Order: sequence, then C-alpha cells, then structure tokens
Amino acid sequence: MDSIIKLKNINKIYGRRVKTQVLSDINLSIDKGSFNSIIGESGSGKTSLLNIIGMLDKPTSGQVEMEGKRIDKMNRRSLASIRNKDIGFVFQFHYLLPEFNAIENVLMPRAIRNLFCGRKSHEKAKELLELVGLKSVIKNKVYDLSGGEQQRVAIARALMNNPKIILADEPTGNLDSNSSEAIYNIFRDINKNFGTTFIIITHDERIAIKTDRVIEIKDGIITS
Repeated sequence: MDSIIKLKNINKIYGRRVKTQVLSDINLSIDKGSFNSIIGESGSGKTSLLNIIGMLDKPTSGQVEMEGKRIDKMNRRSLASIRNKDIGFVFQFHYLLPEFNAIENVLMPRAIRNLFCGRKSHEKAKELLELVGLKSVIKNKVYDLSGGEQQRVAIARALMNNPKIILADEPTGNLDSNSSEAIYNIFRDINKNFGTTFIIITHDERIAIKTDRVIEIKDGIITS
C-alpha cells in the first residue's frame, strides 16, 4: 500500500535556554486510506506528533513527506494551502463559531478558499450535515446544539474540502459513551466510503482497540 505520510528521524525540541525534547528520532509511515490511533500518557508527545503531521508545527530536525513530496521545508503560504485542501482537523474543543449556524460553520473551509460560497457549496454542506445525522438542525445556532451535535458539525466542516487525511485530537474527549460510539461509527463510514486516511489521538481505549493500527508513544518515542 502507498504511504500518504512519512516521518523520517523527527526530533522536536521546545525552548531556547531550557530545552525540552518532546519527540526523539520518530520514524513513521502512514498508509493511504488507513485508520490509525495514537495513544500515550499526557505529555508523551502525542499532540506534538499530530501537529507535525498536520503541519501546524515544524520539526526541529528530520523530514516530513506527504505523498512523496517533502513538506517540512515549504513556506507558510504553501503549507496553509495544503492544510486547507488536503487535511481536515477535528479537535476535542470543536472551535466552531458560535455566532453562526451549523451550515455556515461547515462552509468555513470553502469560504477561506474561495471567499464566496455558491449553490454547489451549500448543497455539499447540506449533504455532509445529513451524512453526520444532522439534517434537522442545519439552521440551528451552535449554542443550541448538544456537545455530540457540535462535534458532528466539526466533522462535517473537516470534510468540506474533500481532505485526504483527517487528524482528530481527542475527538470524543468531552462526550458520553453513546456519543463517542456514534462519532467512531461516522469516522469508520467516511474511511470506508471515501478512502479518507484517519489518525486519531485518543485516551479512550474502546475507540483505540477498534482502529486498524494502534501507535503507542511514550516519552517522545514510539514504543509499538
């Protein structure tokens, strides 16, 4: 299987005077269309790893490749374009805009790219909200939605530009077990139907054991 992401000898050190090494010699290959989880204690380096994969942060040393192209040396504008087009982010705190309704939030990535969202974009956003089971609340303001519903809006938003990869950081961290299960099932359906690659950071063992590959990280080193 082709790899979509390759990390080669990645090190990440924070601080100038007092240096803290959070990632040490990470080598990791993620296959196209695969469904992965990253687990580890708090402070183990999981989020730093995800941020480097998602180009929200650069490694101190080492190489990051996406589909065979080296991306860690790209300029900010090129990186921003790849992030907007090829990567969807789902966070524990969904970062929705409360003054907008569900469909307007889903349209945001398209609006950033095109400034104007036409009928096709609105149709697509509507379809995505139906896909995540929110057909009846597309005009509801964010603060009128439950935590689980807000997380589904965030998933629909992450899918708006047909990303190749979805990176999810504790996506079920604030949800009860039923909502967590629903979010996992949505991820699985997207993975199966669209071939989207998933990398999920989770503390939830029930979620982790159901992924195809569990990547364990401890003290900045991949242990399994």
